[in-house]
Amino acid sequence: MFYFVSESGICENLPVISGEKLRKPYRLFRFLTDLENLLEQEQDDYKRLQAICPLVVHLLQSSLWLQLPELEPDPELGWAVQTLYEEPFFPLTIQLVAWRAGEVSPIHNHGAWGLVAVIQGQEKNSFWRRQPTSEFPDRIIPVGDRLIEEGQIITFSASAIHSIEITGSETAISLNLYGATQYDRRWQFDPIQHRAELF
Repeated sequence: MFYFVSESGICENLPVISGEKLRKPYRLFRFLTDLENLLEQEQDDYKRLQAICPLVVHLLQSSLWLQLPELEPDPELGWAVQTLYEEPFFPLTIQLVAWRAGEVSPIHNHGAWGLVAVIQGQEKNSFWRRQPTSEFPDRIIPVGDRLIEEGQIITFSASAIHSIEITGSETAISLNLYGATQYDRRWQFDPIQHRAELF
């Protein structure tokens, strides 16, 4: 199952676009080449994500080393990140992320389109939308939530606002993929004080 979350905070099913038949084994370097070609050909983030999802599924099915990552959350932080690919001046970051059961993230956006494929465990995503007032220009309101489980993929527009909570009893591990981050548009939100700060 594939999902897309927009700036409005609405989480909807994402119909994917299947392209040509992909090689087996589908290695990380081929995946990166296919992504680079796709990013050059398609400028619309929603359409990009529709086309990227099948590539991610194929990569995860073909690359067993991604299915069994030896990544443990930091005991103090509650999470850990292993960067698989990041290159200066290239708009792409790929990470494995591990969260300890029970951990909750801050409410944030990413300032970039993003994709999270859950490999192990489950995470509850809660969605928010900006609803500014003259008194509180950074006010946000909750919109809904969705449980994302092993084998599912959730994607985000650059302005989508969410938080995650790791539910269940096991560590949640995901493959995360992000486009070029616009750091002047990446925010962390406080829904009680109605404040936002660059994240």
